[in-house]
Amino acid sequence: MAGRICHTGFMNDVWPIVHAERAALIDDLTDLTDDQWDHPSLCGDWTVHDVAAHLINNAKTTRLGIVRNMARARFNFDRQNAQGVERERGATPRQTLARLQQVATRTSTPPAPLDSRLVEEVVHGEDIRRPLGINRIYPSEAVVRSLRYQARTPVSLGGAKQLIDSVQLRATDADVSIGDGPEVCGPALSLLMAISGRKSALGDLDGPGVSALT
Repeated sequence: MAGRICHTGFMNDVWPIVHAERAALIDDLTDLTDDQWDHPSLCGDWTVHDVAAHLINNAKTTRLGIVRNMARARFNFDRQNAQGVERERGATPRQTLARLQQVATRTSTPPAPLDSRLVEEVVHGEDIRRPLGINRIYPSEAVVRSLRYQARTPVSLGGAKQLIDSVQLRATDADVSIGDGPEVCGPALSLLMAISGRKSALGDLDGPGVSALT
């Protein structure tokens, strides 16, 4: 039987949720030590400081700006991201935090579905929080919308559609079931992190389909 995706009264406007996530992350970053800012994140080789700079760059990205930046990076997405981090990373953590505060309520976006902005905030928020042992109880809507977006978005666009084509994701803390195949079950946030390439989240998951995500 095919898996179902349950849609239950989610608001159409993503920006209030995005802004709330930015504000929550700013609160968590405010009291970090310099050593914590230099701590490795879950996002590749980036530090906590680098991820914060990336989120500033994301918040400032516009439809025209992303085209210019991709051209400067010779249409290499990873290079474009690295250049954005270099551009927005302050000389000190305090400077970067101030820049993040300045863009916290922006609504600019690249030419992508708006839920992609929510994925950026939730996944990168966890890239910072999990290595530092910071726990955030996210609004269910923020996590579930992000999970659904990643599940339907092709890998080539930063999603996980092909990765989960052969499994069924089932959240144990939300009414969400996506896909058809061997089951992968666990908290919605851990499902989101796992299908977004964060292997450390696999330990939170159970079921015969987990091996397909490794």
